[in-house]
Amino acid sequence: MANNTNSTKKYVKYGIVAAVVIAVAILGIFLIGGIGGKNVSADQAIAEVSSDAVNGADLRIAVVRMDAIQTQSKVLQDLRKQKESYENKLRDELTKQQKALEKEKADIEKSQDVLSQEALQRRVVDYQGKVAKLQRDLTERAQSVDVSFQKALAQIQEKHLDPIIEAIIAKKNLSLVIDGRFARTGAEVANLDITNDVINALDKKVSSVKMETPKGF
Repeated sequence: MANNTNSTKKYVKYGIVAAVVIAVAILGIFLIGGIGGKNVSADQAIAEVSSDAVNGADLRIAVVRMDAIQTQSKVLQDLRKQKESYENKLRDELTKQQKALEKEKADIEKSQDVLSQEALQRRVVDYQGKVAKLQRDLTERAQSVDVSFQKALAQIQEKHLDPIIEAIIAKKNLSLVIDGRFARTGAEVANLDITNDVINALDKKVSSVKMETPKGF
């Protein structure tokens, strides 16, 4: 019986889904249809492709470090604090309920020699049900925190971050913006990195976006 009741601790799991990263990219969508009919050579296949290509002198490129925006912008710092506040509430509740379950488990173990086998089994089953419910409730609430966080992230990106980046692209007449986390540059290039421009503009535009209250809070 002790092994059975000790194993119930394994039912209690608690994890907060990590924050999902905001990414801004310029996407090219290529649709490749089914190729049927006779086979042709590569030269024949590209016969109608123009020989024109971008001129290096006309190409204007910038990089933006999304990781820096996530950690340094006021609105995203505030959003993470809101998420952490809900996570801390869950942790506190988990600790409190775990203590109550541990006390109940100890009481069950003490009553092994007093209760009948049937009565003892009912208490064990009831205890295991409480452990399973705690796990289920906390997992659902943790997921609801992440859902609310993701909604707020999407709102920030759609209403604030994307318009700012698009405005900077227009103002600087940029041809391409690359996520700086994936870019490699050989030397310092003036005006290549627009991260600080984005952060400063974002801070001026918005400092806080309230998370939707997660379910269960």
